Amino acid sequence: MEYQHLLIEQNGPVIRATMNRPDRLNALNRQLVEELRHFFTDLYWRDDVRVVVLTGAGRGFCAGLDLKDRSNENAETTTWQSLRFQRRIADIVVAMRRCPQPIVALVNGPASGGGFALALASDIRIVTPEVKMNAAFIRIGLSACDIGVSYFLPRLTNASVASQYMLTGRFIDAETALRLGLAAEIATRENLDAVGQSYVDDLLHATPLGLRLTKEALNHAIDAGGLEAVIAMEDRNQILSSRSKDFREGVAAFLEKRKPVYSDA
Repeated sequence: MEYQHLLIEQNGPVIRATMNRPDRLNALNRQLVEELRHFFTDLYWRDDVRVVVLTGAGRGFCAGLDLKDRSNENAETTTWQSLRFQRRIADIVVAMRRCPQPIVALVNGPASGGGFALALASDIRIVTPEVKMNAAFIRIGLSACDIGVSYFLPRLTNASVASQYMLTGRFIDAETALRLGLAAEIATRENLDAVGQSYVDDLLHATPLGLRLTKEALNHAIDAGGLEAVIAMEDRNQILSSRSKDFREGVAAFLEKRKPVYSDA
């Protein structure tokens, strides 16, 4: 698929995906929806990619659904056509959670509605001081329960916080995001890439298999029925990881106080 609004740069095992509609604060039109959906779905089979960095071009991360684009719908649009498009948008966050690569979101500006959902579906979020995030859906006559927000927000914070921001549509600023645990750090625009790279470097210190299995098990553990189910996944992961050549390389590098060189074997 050729991308029009998604810039992809790969540097070794790291891919940087930049939503590139800066004149619209990277709002999600139909083309960008399809590109994000294709990109994250395809990552499931990309063994050459170990870490993903997601950000937006210009002064915004993602302003959510492009309402001007949505206004092109007419009275002849069927309920099924609308539901089908809705599910294609939702597929993005499902694919983000399912893909084995950790996703580092550099939230460099407004992240509303669908943009908020993309940030929440990422694994690590670094925000700039001017960031404002909100479940904007409820402010335009829709439910705030959209694109996975009602799944991610109460799990990342708690039910009370989720109710506070989803029922009102109020904005979460950078300091509040940090306090609530929605942001790992606050970084200036000038320093955002450097801070993001520091997390990428730490992620690459893990073995490729260990990193993939950790994301997978952590996501399953969030929804697990109890401790024993989580322990069973953890035991599986540790045995699988310990059987790899990369595990032996990781131990050797630690003992020799050097950077490990992994072969994904």
